[in-house]
Amino acid sequence: MGPRAGDEERPTLEDVAAFAGVSRSTASRALNDDAYVSAAAREKVLAAARDLGYSPNQAARSLVTRRTGAVAVVLSEPEARLLDDPYRTAVMRAGYRELADVGRQMVLIFSDTREDLSKTVRFLEGGHVDGALVFAPHRADPLPKALRLLRIPVVFGGQAAGIRRGVHVVDFDNEGGARLAVEHLVAAGRRRIATIAGPQDQSAPIDRLAGWRKTLLDAGLDPADLAEEADFTLSGGATAMSALLNRHPDLDAVFVASDMMAVGALRTLDAAGRRIPEDVAVVSFDDNATLAPAMDPPLTSVHQDPREQVHAMVETLMQLLDDQGLKPRQHILPVSLAVRASS
Repeated sequence: MGPRAGDEERPTLEDVAAFAGVSRSTASRALNDDAYVSAAAREKVLAAARDLGYSPNQAARSLVTRRTGAVAVVLSEPEARLLDDPYRTAVMRAGYRELADVGRQMVLIFSDTREDLSKTVRFLEGGHVDGALVFAPHRADPLPKALRLLRIPVVFGGQAAGIRRGVHVVDFDNEGGARLAVEHLVAAGRRRIATIAGPQDQSAPIDRLAGWRKTLLDAGLDPADLAEEADFTLSGGATAMSALLNRHPDLDAVFVASDMMAVGALRTLDAAGRRIPEDVAVVSFDDNATLAPAMDPPLTSVHQDPREQVHAMVETLMQLLDDQGLKPRQHILPVSLAVRASS
């Protein structure tokens, strides 16, 4: 009978080996999922470990493997903005779940100021984590360039401050998503299609704005003066929608670069007495599960799944940790359009 909670001594690897009737080396290989252990021996060892309440000494194991079992998720944005952003919140949840699924502990880091930058780099190069998943969307952000000198693998979610070569990136097809949105509006007979663009210091909203413009031109429609930049917030979307209505009261559709801004746009349109979608059709980007379907009317939105992105990032990181010789690449994930009553 194995030691119970409260016993003074924890079971050792030798105890597990003796309980299973195998050598210490066989027990060690079985617990480390070594291929050179028979299925029968592995089953005996795992059963013995469960019965004895044995757990390996992670600190001792890390001395041998030089692995910590931890992965950093770095978000290079102001903390207040991150916690108010439903997409980044979804990324954090996805990071925790996806890393847990591969037996890794998530270490969450917010990096905003210059002081944060130096602290982040020192922490990452200090041997505390095995790798990093980094979200640094701003093109002027110095963090991605600083991280290129690290000896741990790094995978970026979205474009790495405009760095296109020598980095591992998992991103969504932002330009293609904007094309889906605008083609949908054109097919519905809309001809004055405005856009509320996201901050133009970030690659994703730049690509979404480019997709909107190119699709209008391909349809023979004039995009001149029909774009308004905002900051991915509800209030920013409301203010931008008001500006567009003042300039172009005859607009009959708007493509909004995020669900959160679209919520603000809907409020402005409602206050202006515009019916959705009869007077103005609205299509947004993100398809956040807590926002898009819950709006009145429910939002048509370009669907991108944060967990799909983080899953691909973790998969890439695991390949890098296994030293599979993976060359840096831009992995672009497809998007789709979830059509609802707003368009």
